[in-house]
Amino acid sequence: MAFLFDPLSVLFVFLILLGAVPNLFYSRGYLSHIERRWHYRIHYFAFILSMLGVVVAANGVTFLLFWELMSLTSWQLILTEPEEEGTIPAARFYFFMTHFGFVFLLLFFLIATDGDLQIGFAQMHGIVAHFAYPSLLFFFLLFGFLSKAGAVPLHVWLPYAHPAAPSPVSALMSGVMLKIAIYGMFRFFLDVLYPWPLEWGILVLVVGALSSLVGVLYALSEHDIKALLANHSIENIGIILIGFGMGMIFDTLGLGILSSFAFIAALFHTFNHMSFKSLLFMGAGSVLHETHTKNIEAYGGLIKAMPITAWTFLLAAVSISALPPTNGFLSEWMIFQSLLSSNTITDMSLKLAIPFAIFALALTGGLAIACFVKAYGITFLGLQRSANARHAHEVNAAMRLGMLAMAGVVLSLMLFAPSYIRLFDTALVSLGRVGAYDAIFPEGIWHMHSVAINGGVVSVLILLASLLAVTSLLLYAYRVLGVKERLHRTWACGYRTGPRTQYSATGFAGPIRRFFSWLYRPQEHLHKEAIPGHESKFTDFSYEVHVRPLFERSLYDSAAAAANWISYWVYRLAHFEQTRYAAMIFNLTLMVLFSYRIFAHEFSWATFALESVVMLISIKVLIIGEKE
Repeated sequence: MAFLFDPLSVLFVFLILLGAVPNLFYSRGYLSHIERRWHYRIHYFAFILSMLGVVVAANGVTFLLFWELMSLTSWQLILTEPEEEGTIPAARFYFFMTHFGFVFLLLFFLIATDGDLQIGFAQMHGIVAHFAYPSLLFFFLLFGFLSKAGAVPLHVWLPYAHPAAPSPVSALMSGVMLKIAIYGMFRFFLDVLYPWPLEWGILVLVVGALSSLVGVLYALSEHDIKALLANHSIENIGIILIGFGMGMIFDTLGLGILSSFAFIAALFHTFNHMSFKSLLFMGAGSVLHETHTKNIEAYGGLIKAMPITAWTFLLAAVSISALPPTNGFLSEWMIFQSLLSSNTITDMSLKLAIPFAIFALALTGGLAIACFVKAYGITFLGLQRSANARHAHEVNAAMRLGMLAMAGVVLSLMLFAPSYIRLFDTALVSLGRVGAYDAIFPEGIWHMHSVAINGGVVSVLILLASLLAVTSLLLYAYRVLGVKERLHRTWACGYRTGPRTQYSATGFAGPIRRFFSWLYRPQEHLHKEAIPGHESKFTDFSYEVHVRPLFERSLYDSAAAAANWISYWVYRLAHFEQTRYAAMIFNLTLMVLFSYRIFAHEFSWATFALESVVMLISIKVLIIGEKE
C-alpha cells in the first residue's frame, strides 16, 4: 500500500474531519437509542478510517481496498437496526448498487495500470494516454463514482438507505461519503484522464442538471423527513456536477481561468453540502427520536419544545435553499456565474446544453425553497399533530453539542469563504490548473467577483450587514408600535384551528404535485368512515398520496424483470434432460443449415419441407419436456 498527501488529498481529509468531529459528539449522545452498540462503534470508526484511506491512497490497490472497506462498513451501519421495517431490503439494495460501481472502478484500474495495481497515478496517466479507447475508461469512472455519489440514473438507493440507517450514519453517508466520489472525479479526471474531449464535459453537465431537477422534485413529494433529505442529496450532487462539467468544458475550450473558477465553485459546494446536509440529518434524527416517527405529518409545534434543534435546522434549511448571505448561496452564485460566462461560446451543442443547465439550476433553486418551507413549517411551526409531538423535548447535551458544532461549520463556510476558496485554488493549482484566487478577490476578501467579462460581484459583508439591519429594524418597530400578543386561537373560516385543520405537507405540495403529475404519476387513497345515518359526518377521514419514482419504475423494474426472465431460462437450460438437450442442439443445427442454404442460393422446397417436419418434431420434444 502507498499513501499520498498532496493538496487535494489534504483538502478532502479536512472535509472528512469537518464532517466527522461534530458527528462524534452527536453519535455519542445518540448511542442511548441503539441496542447493538458494539456493532455500531466498530463499523462507525472503521467507516471514518476507510474514507480517510480512500482520499490519501496513492495507487490502485490502496484505493480499491479502502473503497471496498468504506462500502462494507457503511452497509453494516445501515443494518444497525435490522428489526426495523425496510432496513434489510434497503441494505441489500445499497450493497448491490455500491458493488455495481465497484466493478466498473476495478475494470478502470486493471486497464489504466496495465494489470499492476501498485503503480502510482502519474504512471497511470502515461498508460491511459496510449490507450486506444479513452472514452471506455471515462464511462467506467463515471459509472463507478456516480453510483456512489447518487447521480441520476444511479440514485435510487439513496431514498432507501439513508432513512434505514441511524441518523448519525445518515449524516456521514450523505454529508461525507458522497463527497468521496467527488474526490475520485477530481483525482482521476484531472490527474489521470486529462485532457478530455468536449463531449465528456457536456455529458457531466447534463447528468448534473437532470440530477438536480429529479432530486428536488421527488424531495417535494416526500413526507418521510429522512427520505426527503436523501432526495436533496441527489439534487446537490447534481449542482456539484454542473460546476464540474462547466470546468471540463471551459478547460477543453482553452479558457483556463473560467475552468478553475467553475472547479472552485464545485469544490465550494461540495464543502457546503457536507455542512448543511450533515446538520439537517442531525436535526431530523433528533426529531425522529423524540416523536418516534419519520412522517412529517405527525410533527408540528416542535420549535417550543426543541429550540436548539429548530434553530440549527433553520440555519441548515436556509443554507441549502441558497438564500443570501449563506454559504449555499455563495457556491450556487459561483456556479450560476460559470454558466452565464459561456455567452460567447458558439458551439451548437453547448448552446443547447448550457441553457438547459441554467433552467434546471434556476428551477431547482425555487423548488428547494418551497420544499424547505414545507419541511420546516410543518415540522416546527403550528400546532402539534400527534401525542408524541406534544410530549417531545430537547435532546441530550451531546447531541445538542454536535448540532451546534456543525452549525459553526456552516457559519464558518459563509464568514471565511475567502480562506476556503484559497484552499480550493491551491488544490487545483497542484493538479496543473490556472490559479483563480486573485481574479476572484481583486479588491480584497470582502468582494467576490466573477472572473468573466462583465461578471457579477457579491459581498458577504454587505449582505450580512443588510440582513442584520433589516432584522433589527423590524424588532425595533415591533417594540415601538407596541404590538400585543394574541391570546386567542386563529380564526379560520369560522372554525377553531386545530391539529387536523392545519395546512398539511400533502396539501402544501399539492399544486406542485399536480403540475408535475406526468412525472409523479401519483396514486391517491381516500379513506373515510361515515357515522351510520349521516352521510356527511365522519368518524375518520384520511387522504394519502403515494408517488413511485420514475427511474425505479421504468428502468430498474424492467431490468429486474429481464434478469428474472434470463435467470429462469438459464436455470431451465441447466436442468434439461439428455433428450431435450439433443432436440435443442438438433433444432439449432437445422436452423443454421436452413439459413445457410437461403444465403447460398441453394434453396429447395423438398429440402425445406423435410427439414420443417424434423424441426417441428424436435420443437414438440422441447414443449413436452417443458410441460412435464
